[in-house]
Amino acid sequence: IASALRPHQGVLCADTGHIASHETGAIEATGHKVLILPHQGGKITPEQVRSFAEGHWADETREHIPQPGMVYISNTTESGTAYTKPELRALSACCRELGLPLYLDGARLGYALSAMEDDLSFPDVARYCDAFTIGGTKQGLLYGEALVITNPVLQKDFRYHIKQRGGMLGKGFLMGLQFDAILSDGLYLSLARHANAQALRIREGFSVQGVSFYSDSVSNQQFPILMEGQIASLAENFVFSRIARLDNQRWATRFCTSWATLPKDVDQLLESIMGLSTS
Repeated sequence: IASALRPHQGVLCADTGHIASHETGAIEATGHKVLILPHQGGKITPEQVRSFAEGHWADETREHIPQPGMVYISNTTESGTAYTKPELRALSACCRELGLPLYLDGARLGYALSAMEDDLSFPDVARYCDAFTIGGTKQGLLYGEALVITNPVLQKDFRYHIKQRGGMLGKGFLMGLQFDAILSDGLYLSLARHANAQALRIREGFSVQGVSFYSDSVSNQQFPILMEGQIASLAENFVFSRIARLDNQRWATRFCTSWATLPKDVDQLLESIMGLSTS
């Protein structure tokens, strides 16, 4: 992001986006403001981007305000939702019309593509995004993310930025070998399908017990809304997190599966869910 932006520019993203809500303020530490938009199921829309950009250029005092210079999204989103092909295509068209590069954070890209397998593909992501990452760490690799820059303008001098930001590894080919292996023979998406399938089992288990959800997640992150007593009961044997307090008794929680989640462990969780009280 820092390599793509001029010093006076900021990056647009959902208010739940990692660069806004996590990463210890890493983007702003490079001197670039994160310009947040209210998320809609974890996503942002072309209408929001257009409204923000047009509002900026219509402001007679705009030189006092960071200029929008890029759009950032994640897929899957922080809400576990995934962009459809029409949604990504429309957002891409808007960004290109406005001259804003579109960058997709794909830390969980496999989980998104496997959830939308009949709709969105790797070639689609490459076609509609100016840059995107292919997650490794969250999908079974020892370490690393693969950055793909499809826009030639953003490619220029990028290796200088890698070096300057401390990202050039002495033995970076080892990371490449991992991606070469996991992207062969469909392994990348196969591992993601497994994680999604286990997460949807968890979702179904909570649904049968009448538990509602904070978001309509289709992927490996599920967000059941639980009472304090239910949280205490499940926390005795399982690790999950609270993400938002809804009132004095209810929390939105997050249960996450991965390539390594064992079906028998999900079985145990489902047994515990069946035994939950209503308070």
